[in-house]
Amino acid sequence: QVQLVESGGGLVQAGGSLRLSCAVSGGTFSNYAMGWFRQAPGKEQEFVAGIRWSGGSTNYPNYANSVKGRFTISRDNAKNTVYLQMNSLQSEDTAVYYCAADKFGPGTGSGDRYEFWGQGTQVTVSS
Repeated sequence: QVQLVESGGGLVQAGGSLRLSCAVSGGTFSNYAMGWFRQAPGKEQEFVAGIRWSGGSTNYPNYANSVKGRFTISRDNAKNTVYLQMNSLQSEDTAVYYCAADKFGPGTGSGDRYEFWGQGTQVTVSS
């Protein structure tokens, strides 16, 4: 069973930065596309960023328009970990952030594709 554990959330002032990590165990990490999603109170879950599995023809990440230029997703297959570097944080980025895994997936925003999910980590941006 694949397990995902997020870390790195917290409270930060607007304009600040955080780096989220998601450690994956129980599977061959490089075979999984990894995605970050978030859910703010009273709102639907939304896609933030994704990166395809390592055997794909390209490894270009995908981003939601709202975070392009501010967030960067990356993966370290040696450490079985995916990261989300978040810069220039805004109050609208406040949410619970989840990482998810999709075997042999493209790393796009279709949440239904992702079979495994972490428990989430809270990010709060104060204005």
